[in-house]
Amino acid sequence: MTVNDLSLSILQVAAAAADAKQAHDIVALDVSEALGITDAFLIASASNERLVNAVVDEIEEKLIEHLGLRPLRREGRSEGRWVLLDYGDVVIHVQHDEDRAFYALERLWRDSPVVDLGQAAPHAAATAGKAADQSSPAPATDDLP
Repeated sequence: MTVNDLSLSILQVAAAAADAKQAHDIVALDVSEALGITDAFLIASASNERLVNAVVDEIEEKLIEHLGLRPLRREGRSEGRWVLLDYGDVVIHVQHDEDRAFYALERLWRDSPVVDLGQAAPHAAATAGKAADQSSPAPATDDLP
């Protein structure tokens, strides 16, 4: 199973919107094989709470404007540390840098393939590799005592 065309469109529009508001380390993961309830995650970081909320606002605005979509659910908006936007087939995570490093979603979902966003977020390609390099993999279960 792979990301469908609508999910890819959501990812591309959201990534471009996040990039336009100075989000960084933007990465999309195809979680369709591991998770039956959604196709993909988009993960983006921002350096402070105000910027997290600005990124979220821009993503919501652009998805309404371009695809006519509103989130089914929104969590974490009031804190501005980790906001989750649920669009059904795509779940968008916008995290404060500190929360992104602490929760390390890419490490948790490291077996999921990265989705090529094309030119949707020009800075995403450069920073996605850096984010993957910075998150050290969890020990394999064979390595645990």
